[in-house]
Amino acid sequence: MSKKPSLAVVGATGAVGTVMLDILTKRENVYGEIRLIASARSAGKKLMCRGEELTVVALSPEAFDGIDIAMFDVPDEISAEWAPIAASRGAVVVDNSGAFRMDPEVPLVVPEVNPKAAKKRPKGIISNPNCTTLSMIVAMGALNKEYKLLELVVASYQAASGAGQSGIDTLREQISAVAGTNSGDVANDSKAHIKDNGPFPKPLALNVIPWAGSLKEEGYSSEEIKVRNESRKILGMPDLKVSATCVRVPVLTTHSLAVHAIFKKKVSRKEAQEILRNAAGVKLVDDPEKYEFPTPAEVVGTDPTWVGRVRRSLDDKHALDLFLCGDNLRKGAALNTAQIAELVAKEF
Repeated sequence: MSKKPSLAVVGATGAVGTVMLDILTKRENVYGEIRLIASARSAGKKLMCRGEELTVVALSPEAFDGIDIAMFDVPDEISAEWAPIAASRGAVVVDNSGAFRMDPEVPLVVPEVNPKAAKKRPKGIISNPNCTTLSMIVAMGALNKEYKLLELVVASYQAASGAGQSGIDTLREQISAVAGTNSGDVANDSKAHIKDNGPFPKPLALNVIPWAGSLKEEGYSSEEIKVRNESRKILGMPDLKVSATCVRVPVLTTHSLAVHAIFKKKVSRKEAQEILRNAAGVKLVDDPEKYEFPTPAEVVGTDPTWVGRVRRSLDDKHALDLFLCGDNLRKGAALNTAQIAELVAKEF
């Protein structure tokens, strides 16, 4: 590497941006200058990164002058407007929003699965997948290399933080509202004490909601369509059959998924466990006799995709059932973005 590239973190004061600064501090230092960028109302704030106090600057075209790599952790509409501007100023943009994921000229990258795709970026933009897809695709990519995927049937159990800081705040407020109630009528306890659903269509505390995202075709939600479309693009399998049901659960952070995967080749439970045990970015925890399997409470704050409950289908020798957990603010967002940026940094 002839020089250390400069890095901008756009959206540095948000929920994912805060995790990003922690990740940058703990991972290998491959950057020169790090510049923190956020909205005008956040300009002037001081945040710590790599032991240095940095001052947040306001988002503007000039904020990208001299920047080699820009990581975006902002809403779709902000990325849609500003990522091309950053790219026009010479930065390679790594975008964590959904603005460019399905753009055929923007690669959708998971470094453990398709790292070479990051080099082909005609618009100067690389996209980071949705957190739900990311929670499973590292493990499924490893299994696909050995067995060749034909079909995925997925049920997600998505944390409140997937809806942003308002999701976290809403769940905390709802838990506080129902804590200590003991009327013997759980349904009425929830209705009586929860006054605000926040970003969710129904109360989340003491509940599960079979919905995440917005309404799309044939009754599917946007989250479910993302799992389908993004899995196909990352794996380079445009005809992969994918069916997803996305469910919001009263967990603050870490998404979980139950996956039924059908493969071209016959599968073996022990062989699949060995593949997952040796896969980059995966941690296998799978001993049901000892009740050892991943749960969000154990996974939160960690980087890998955790996998357990690996079983060959009782009815199909070509199918596996498994359960996965991944911190949606780390690998599901900030970490994967940081890993993509590190791939780009190696080019300097």
